[in-house]
Amino acid sequence: MPEQALYLKWRPLAFDDVVGQHHITRTLRNALVRGRIRHAYLFSGPRGTGKTTTARLLAKAVNCTAEAAAARPCNACPNCIAINESRYLDLIEIDAASHTGVDDVRELRDKIAFAPGEGAFKVYIIDEVHRFSGNAFDALLKTLEEPPDHALFVLATTEIDKVPATIKSRCLQFEFRRVSLRELSERLAFIAEKESLSLEPGALELIARQGTGSVRDSISLLDQIVADPSETITLEMAQHLLGTASGLHVHDLVEALVEEDVARGIHLINMAIDGGSDPRQFGQQLVNVLRNIMLAQTASADLVEATQEEQAGYAELAERIPRARLLKAIRAFNAAVNNYTGGWQPQLSLELAFIEILQEDVSAFSPTTLPQPTASPRPRPRSERGDPPTDQADARADFERTPASQPGEKPVYSVAKIQESWQDILGRLFRYNKNLPPLLTHAHVRLIDGNRLILGVPTEIFKQKIAEPKRAKVIEQAIYDLHEVKLHVEVRVVDNVLAPDEAAQIREPAADDPLIAAGKELGGVVDE
Repeated sequence: MPEQALYLKWRPLAFDDVVGQHHITRTLRNALVRGRIRHAYLFSGPRGTGKTTTARLLAKAVNCTAEAAAARPCNACPNCIAINESRYLDLIEIDAASHTGVDDVRELRDKIAFAPGEGAFKVYIIDEVHRFSGNAFDALLKTLEEPPDHALFVLATTEIDKVPATIKSRCLQFEFRRVSLRELSERLAFIAEKESLSLEPGALELIARQGTGSVRDSISLLDQIVADPSETITLEMAQHLLGTASGLHVHDLVEALVEEDVARGIHLINMAIDGGSDPRQFGQQLVNVLRNIMLAQTASADLVEATQEEQAGYAELAERIPRARLLKAIRAFNAAVNNYTGGWQPQLSLELAFIEILQEDVSAFSPTTLPQPTASPRPRPRSERGDPPTDQADARADFERTPASQPGEKPVYSVAKIQESWQDILGRLFRYNKNLPPLLTHAHVRLIDGNRLILGVPTEIFKQKIAEPKRAKVIEQAIYDLHEVKLHVEVRVVDNVLAPDEAAQIREPAADDPLIAAGKELGGVVDE
């Protein structure tokens, strides 16, 4: 028979064993002592924080036969032993995720009238209760409001906002919290000692951090990395097994951010990912470190759960990085982590985030490095055109985007002219929005279909950023300034292979080509 998982083996058997929820266990224990047990409880909170476990402890306590109420559950009486061994008939656990219909609740309501067979209470634990349908909740209302004296309901959910207010009002609510890093580390150290496992303190702390406040997740990670009980798990081994980057890589990347060193930052990101670090985990570590710096900068380094030496390091970094850049970095890396979906270039989202953070501070594209616009093919008088804005304005207020034409219409302008003047367009764009030209270096002009200018980009990330309406409007304005034609910009994710309609347009000679016009005057015919 397979060995039991650690999180099941070390599930709390008494209220004292529950980690990080003393505000709840203390209230329940006092209620037991005073005999003030309610008929319905609603436990809510993040996964792995002890909701179902506490519900089972409450079921044991109300059916425990120990004389002293303060000693319940005793884990020695027949009822406690039966519940621990999952053979107690008066404890009914229902998974709302697989029993969502009104018929399931009606069946429960029909059986609840029967008296308990062994203990004083028949306890119903409904896990993930938010998965009930609306009709199922309605069928449960009357039972919750006026249950039999021998019935006790405990509802558990991770999404309290999906539970109707009518259900909440009929229950005594308890909110479970994420467990602190210190309490998680202590619990993991206790389990490791009992299991005769050898782990360095740094490895235990890393596991606790990766558990993100969930006791079950943290214990599962401990179970995952222990392959040989006789082997000592070091911090480096834990980092490798969990796919996290070393603290040195994270610290060096933050240093590059502080020092505005784009090249070094990109190199460090690639080195971490190539070394086996998971991009999402690496991004989460970065966000955590940057958040600690933010706490040290805005409040106090004492708020950071770390050693005094580490707190001093965060305080020192907080003095060196501007607050605007720090907040921008937290948002950018947090978005990169949340939007990460894998792909053939896993580090790309982190690279883009790092570049964008420093774009306004150390731009690889400046007015001296970007090609400046040359004379327009058909320049308008300055009195009509007006001076272009020199600030970061997205576009002129009087410029309006033109609606997109239907696919397949005749091009309103030569795609060759847009391609030839693309660098001039980037130079004009820099005067409107300094962040946009670097993004457009990854785009290329594909074709003009009607009045739609199709830009090709290599990834979905570039598409989302360039196709944003305000940015597309700026591109259209820059083109209009240089060519006096209103095009509607569209962005597509493409490879280097031309689509048939694109290849046909490239082969099609330009109508206003002077060489073609001269040939026609001499009686020549264009060969289609």
